[in-house]
Amino acid sequence: MKRLVVVLALVLVMAFGVSAAHANKLEEIKARGVLVAGVRDSTNLFGFVDPNTKELVGFDIDVVRYIADKLGVDIQFKVVTSNNRIPMLVQGAVDIVAATMTHKFSRDEQIDFSITYFMDGQKLLVEKGSGINSTADLANRKVGTVKGSTSEENIKDAQPAAQVISYDEYPQAFMALKQGKVVAVTTDYGILAGLKAGDVEPDRWEIVGEFFSSEPYGLGVPENESKFRDFVNLCLNQMWLDGTYHANFKKWMGYDLPAGWQMELWPM
Repeated sequence: MKRLVVVLALVLVMAFGVSAAHANKLEEIKARGVLVAGVRDSTNLFGFVDPNTKELVGFDIDVVRYIADKLGVDIQFKVVTSNNRIPMLVQGAVDIVAATMTHKFSRDEQIDFSITYFMDGQKLLVEKGSGINSTADLANRKVGTVKGSTSEENIKDAQPAAQVISYDEYPQAFMALKQGKVVAVTTDYGILAGLKAGDVEPDRWEIVGEFFSSEPYGLGVPENESKFRDFVNLCLNQMWLDGTYHANFKKWMGYDLPAGWQMELWPM
């Protein structure tokens, strides 16, 4: 009898192992009926809380809503930061990350990425009349950015003599600029534009300098989940081809998609 119980236990373990091996994130999300998306809540234009409705809105929010609609499931948002967005994805706390995240080879060691869905580059946000026009003007001066971001690494490379002060989120870095604790905030142009546009005195600020980095944004997905990644890429292609991408870009950025950039499109 004891031997029979052990055999049955082994059979169950093997059966569970086979089932787990055939399970995948796409099927898991469909079965659950909810796509859990890691997004920002304080990055104007991309992921932020609408002051009137108190709901999360923005370009990244619209992208993951589109994917959830194509899946035929509801969507649940979980707020992430530059520091915790990859750990949350790795740990399974979220299914996908849409959080102005640059696709880097070093990040590929932990997670997978969609095709590039937004192309940006890094600049500086300063007060008008500050005399700061490029990274060359930041030697021995304090500049604010965000912990765990590519912006933090890029500014150190672009101006090693700058004193980089890293904050949890970009609004905190912007507040430091207003208070005179730093002379500039640096990150991707789109995020800087959002900070400027959302301020009560937008004309007080200007975005300066040449782009000193290339920032191709990708949606973060779990490692080795090719069916889910392929579905996400298909949705991005459909979003581009049906005009939704262009409409959302103009809705949030305030201008038409610049000529010269096109999403990577694959034949059906």
